[in-house]
Amino acid sequence: MKKIIRKKGPQSGGKLPNNPNAMLSQVQKMQEDMAVAQETLANEFTTVTVGGGAITVEISGQQRVKAIAINPELLDPEELDMLQDLLVSAVNQAIEQSQAMAAQRMEAISSGVSGLNDMLGGLGISL
Repeated sequence: MKKIIRKKGPQSGGKLPNNPNAMLSQVQKMQEDMAVAQETLANEFTTVTVGGGAITVEISGQQRVKAIAINPELLDPEELDMLQDLLVSAVNQAIEQSQAMAAQRMEAISSGVSGLNDMLGGLGISL
């Protein structure tokens, strides 16, 4: 009878790789959490005001503009260029804040998947 000697791999430290079923379960949980986060972001809003209260933009966590409020004093045809510049500034700031809010939610979800990045990293995939 021949004795089989199993060598311990240098990367595994002698431990068996993570259970694929557990990894799959983590991925499924992450997908569910991301779906919930996306739905939540659709109902979360951030408000940006520029020009000392001249323009206010309200935007969802999914970068959908809900409302733009313009101070009536800015409706002077002589101030059209300033109004347009303020609108662009307000919308861009609102989008940036909304993206930051969404990134926070998604990072919190994806950082909870232990070992998944190591496993996928070997395949050239990263989260």
